[in-house]
Amino acid sequence: MIIVMQAGASEPQIQRVVARLTELGYEHHISYGVEHTLIGAVGAPEGEKEALAGQLSLLPGVERVVPILRPYKLVSREHATEPSVVRIGKAPFGRGQVSIIAGPCAIESEKQILEAAKAVKAAGGAVLRGGAYKPRTSPYTFQGMGEPGLQLLSAAREATGLPILTEVTDVRQLEEVTRVADSVQIGARNMQNYDLLRECGQISKPVVLKRGFAATVQEWLRAAEYIAAAGNLDIILCERGIRTFETETRFTLDLGGLAAAKLETHLPIIADPSHATGTHKLVPAMALAALAAGADGLMIEMHPHPDRALSDGPQSLTPKRLKTLMDQIRPLVAALGLELISPERG
Repeated sequence: MIIVMQAGASEPQIQRVVARLTELGYEHHISYGVEHTLIGAVGAPEGEKEALAGQLSLLPGVERVVPILRPYKLVSREHATEPSVVRIGKAPFGRGQVSIIAGPCAIESEKQILEAAKAVKAAGGAVLRGGAYKPRTSPYTFQGMGEPGLQLLSAAREATGLPILTEVTDVRQLEEVTRVADSVQIGARNMQNYDLLRECGQISKPVVLKRGFAATVQEWLRAAEYIAAAGNLDIILCERGIRTFETETRFTLDLGGLAAAKLETHLPIIADPSHATGTHKLVPAMALAALAAGADGLMIEMHPHPDRALSDGPQSLTPKRLKTLMDQIRPLVAALGLELISPERG
């Protein structure tokens, strides 16, 4: 449920509500708005909600108590009716601000990641992505460089000023990844790794949560709720394609699911047309379609030399193709009344 505080409610009044929730054993999250402060209460059994709402409504400074029917409470639009803005470094996602994340699937060498980072910045990307740890379908394929890859990613940030995003695949990696990265990614295979979700809820870095390729929109939002319930609401959802009967593409980019999720959650949502299509030839069309469908940003794979890539070369754009796509994105974003964030702003 959501406790809506009166306009001008004092901090002691807010803390009194929090103390009452803590006393009753409920978790909470405070959202300070321009006019009203909202306190989300998590954990009330169905049979107790009505009685609890009545008790809380009597506390000084409380305007009203709103029950939430969604199974995902903190990430729902019932918790925050206005879209949230989440920043990776200084690059914002949400509320009319569009940022582009780009870079190679995997970090392979110092030369490769530095060349990629410079190309991303030159094209107008706002965030650099690169995988140091790679969960792969086959145990015999390249699994990433690990910790040395993180250091190379850090060096690329120093060289370009771009904030960096990288994937964490295991709770044991989380500490070293968060020491280096500006944001962590939870990949599709780990969307329902609940231990990892809870741990990411306790870090002070934004989390990009990819939709599992067999997950419904409801399951995706419930996974985000694990992170939020543990204390971290800096979450960016990423639609990266789901598995269907179609074989012409690697997955199927579910733009209907993206639009449906936008109606349900205040969190920003981006799209990954690279993994969804599996071929660089379809990335531009799906990138533009995702933005038209309401995406708050894109995650695009770009490799300086896709023909030499150790991971996902066929779906990676070259630096030239990324620049061409960015030139197509700018007028579309402007026509939609949105703002494309440049690396100078980010």
